[in-house]
Amino acid sequence: MIFGKRTSRNTPFLELFNEHGHCIGRGSQAFMLMVQNYGDEDLRAQHGQAVVEAEHAADKVTAEVHRRLHRSDLPPAAREQNRQMANALDDVLDLLQDTTEVMSLYDLRQLTPEAVRLADISVRCCGRVQHLLSLLPRLAEPEVAEAAIKTCEEIDRLESDADRVMRAAMSQLFREEPDTRELIKLKAVYEHLESISDLCEDVANLVQGRLLERF
Repeated sequence: MIFGKRTSRNTPFLELFNEHGHCIGRGSQAFMLMVQNYGDEDLRAQHGQAVVEAEHAADKVTAEVHRRLHRSDLPPAAREQNRQMANALDDVLDLLQDTTEVMSLYDLRQLTPEAVRLADISVRCCGRVQHLLSLLPRLAEPEVAEAAIKTCEEIDRLESDADRVMRAAMSQLFREEPDTRELIKLKAVYEHLESISDLCEDVANLVQGRLLERF
């Protein structure tokens, strides 16, 4: 199992994925602080910049993964699995940054309760992804594999919660928002926020797929 077996060839990738997980943790927490302090322009900018910095740090990790894969003697299938994981992780922070920038570029002055709820779910998903990545080096241990499966299931439930909140938010938005420009802004923000949980689920599916191959 490429994600769970610590060997001299695979250890650097497991360590890099864990490092990427820390970037996701930092970026998602900064994003939540930005949302919670959205009414304060200075704090909003400060925490938004922290999201950008976490994304830049993650880009360096992704680049290092690809550099090492290029030089690696891992089998082709194993290289592809690690490449898919690196790209899936990179997508999560990319979207966190994109969402931060959309809020700024669209000059969104305040967030609805639904946007805050979607942000909270997405950040919780990111936290579970960070935890999942910390388990990768020990997935060969049955109890750790079981914990990883439970974490994947938690991410799946959170993604389903995000879908439900998204549908309700969109329904309310189109029924009650009289300002077309504000509707367009909020629709874009809702879609970005919900997609973060989708990308977290993509990471969980990659890990779960590898786990299921053991049985």
